Amino acid sequence: MTLQPPIPVLRIFDIALAKRFYVEWLEFSIDWEVEAGPGGPKYVQVSRGPVVLHLTEHYGDCSPWAKVFINAPWNAKVMEVIDPFGNRLCFNQPLAASRI
Repeated sequence: MTLQPPIPVLRIFDIALAKRFYVEWLEFSIDWEVEAGPGGPKYVQVSRGPVVLHLTEHYGDCSPWAKVFINAPWNAKVMEVIDPFGNRLCFNQPLAASRI
């Protein structure tokens, strides 16, 4: 069995607000979107480079206030942003190698 990278699933409550945050502000792309019947909850995949996230309005899929590390090296600069639903995204960048 070959394992693939995990895809975090984040709880959202308003697809329009989620799109403004993830697409317009963080510059993710929408890969696909499904709706559970007319007016039903949405489930969306967004990506930016190798980072893939699933956003769900479905009650019971997961809880809000999750935390996702995006590229998590040790000894790194970290910028944490919080989406409109309380989910925390930690963008990490390795520090330049120090000279000894």
